[in-house]
Amino acid sequence: MFGKKGNMQQPHGYKDVAKKSPKLIIFIAIAIVLLFCVGESFYSVKEQEQAILTMFGKVLRVDTAGLYFKVPFIQDVHTIDMTTHGIGIGYTIKDGQNITVDDEGVMITSDFNFVDIDFYLEYKVSDPVAAYYNSVSPEVIMKNMALACIRNTVVNYKVDDVITTAKGQIQSEVKETLQKELTEKNIGMMVVNLSVQDAEPPTEEIVQAFKSVETAKQGKDTAVNNAKKYQSEELPKAEADADKIIQDAEAYKQARIAEAEGQVARFNEMYEQYKLQPYITKKRLFYETMEDVLPGLKVIISDGNTQQMLPLDSFSATE
Repeated sequence: MFGKKGNMQQPHGYKDVAKKSPKLIIFIAIAIVLLFCVGESFYSVKEQEQAILTMFGKVLRVDTAGLYFKVPFIQDVHTIDMTTHGIGIGYTIKDGQNITVDDEGVMITSDFNFVDIDFYLEYKVSDPVAAYYNSVSPEVIMKNMALACIRNTVVNYKVDDVITTAKGQIQSEVKETLQKELTEKNIGMMVVNLSVQDAEPPTEEIVQAFKSVETAKQGKDTAVNNAKKYQSEELPKAEADADKIIQDAEAYKQARIAEAEGQVARFNEMYEQYKLQPYITKKRLFYETMEDVLPGLKVIISDGNTQQMLPLDSFSATE
């Protein structure tokens, strides 16, 4: 086992292995490299992903779901998530709780009031190449653009409208404006949906003031409803009274017309008599007028010479 110098003698088989080990190591290394190259030559793309294949920084193609081949160490693959994501604007979610972010949610309105309004933005990648190459953080850019669009829209509304009736219109305007700007900036992102989560005054004092205003509005609505109810009850009655007045006036009108027509007929008849006997008719009219003016007057006709006076009875028919 030991030589003359006291060294352990190596077995004969060990020398053979030592002679062959460099070749074996090279073979194993080559095998590993080949396996690595084969592994690097194929890549798969999931259903909700798209892959950008590049070579020396130049885009060769965009792949959808499936298994693909690439040249290892020369061509690179960048996977882009194409699913829909959501982000809160004006608040953040931590441990299942919504935490208000005042720097984002508090905005000014057209009547110079403050309102705390929260949005939920749903988005996804529309162009994977633009999303990967045109910006470093497209989500951050998109959120800042969304904040700008929200502020520019909310400032056009009064605080009462923002909190109550204008939420749908505001979110529609913001969504349209944001999508237009995303298209112009070409950062490869698109808006799926944008909705107002909540809108309220930013402080407790203002909250109480708004509650008082809301109570006053409800009182106003109640008064208006009561007035409309009174109107609906009294209007038919007033219309009926107006119709009666109109009918009475029409009846009086017809009566006066008939009376006038009768007087005209009587006058025409008298005029016909007058044309036949002017003097007698004139005297008769005179006496009849005197009877009407002085009903107690007793008229005596005399020639001025005779001593006997004859009373003149009424020309009208006797009772």
